[in-house]
Amino acid sequence: MAAAGGLGAGLRRAAPFPGAGWLRTVGVGVGVGVGVGAGPGARGWSCFALSERAALRVRGPDAEPFLQGLLTNELPRLGPDVTDAPRARYAHCLNVQGRSLYDVILYRVHERPDEEPHFLLEGDRTVLTALQKHLLGYRIRRKVAVSPCPDVSLWAVLPGGEAGGDGPQRPPGALLWTPDPRAPCMGWRLVTGKEEAGGEVVAGGRLGSAREYREHRYRNGIPEGVRDLPPGAALPLESNLAFMNGVSFTKGCYVGQELTARTHHTGVIRKRLFPVRLEKAPPPGGLPPGAAVHTAAGKPAGKFRAGEGQVGLALLRSENVREALHVRLDDGSRLGLTPSVPDWWPRAGK
Repeated sequence: MAAAGGLGAGLRRAAPFPGAGWLRTVGVGVGVGVGVGAGPGARGWSCFALSERAALRVRGPDAEPFLQGLLTNELPRLGPDVTDAPRARYAHCLNVQGRSLYDVILYRVHERPDEEPHFLLEGDRTVLTALQKHLLGYRIRRKVAVSPCPDVSLWAVLPGGEAGGDGPQRPPGALLWTPDPRAPCMGWRLVTGKEEAGGEVVAGGRLGSAREYREHRYRNGIPEGVRDLPPGAALPLESNLAFMNGVSFTKGCYVGQELTARTHHTGVIRKRLFPVRLEKAPPPGGLPPGAAVHTAAGKPAGKFRAGEGQVGLALLRSENVREALHVRLDDGSRLGLTPSVPDWWPRAGK
């Protein structure tokens, strides 16, 4: 496919795979975060099967106003110029107290304004039924259907050390292919049919493991799923939702908006989710979620959230991140950890 200059350029049509005729083969062009086109090929790119993620299908005449009132972000809507319309957005579903319940990536499936609104909602597989129940609880009389979508596979395509500035060419088996809306370090998101083999996802790309994918996310400070964002406990702005392009402060009302808007307008966010590196390997089984983090003087600095090997995430007071920090282990010893500030964070957040 030749290099293209906007959304929908190079649009492909292909015979639908069995059981998923509602999806069409679609793509995006350069200028949406990471380039697509002729580029240097897939060298340096790794493909990861997202076995911990799954999808819900949301479709119907009222799908847009329905989702608009439940998500923190604007929808990936079609505008007057369909070539510039986004294909995906990141968002959270909140409870009425304004705490995060589910983190989602919302993909737009329909391509023209005259088509019925149709979206794919990617979320944590372990709570997909709970997410569906949450959405249906607000359906009331709206004309919208929410159902599991087991006939697709979700992939992440991440840049490696040798990856060039352009992304890999759009895979021939792609049903949806778009830059990850959260941060450039997260590369591309890909939706395929179940029959696509891992080694054929991106020609010349390397098939990576779930562990490698988690390590990449943690090194770059990207939370994903209920392990990193405990439902009903995580606050969206402390979880860097604004940094990850996951919230709109100008959209209409949505469930849980009041606390998020008030926190944003006061400008006071004392704690944030930081990527951390442990000074040595943790005990077998890793550090327990919620393990207290202390300063050298013994003052509380925050809590460890989740990790993989020697990297992870911790919710820390911003005033303490330049101090020596540690977690006390069961044997009474201290395990040091060092927070870092990701390069992709906006300058004001560093």
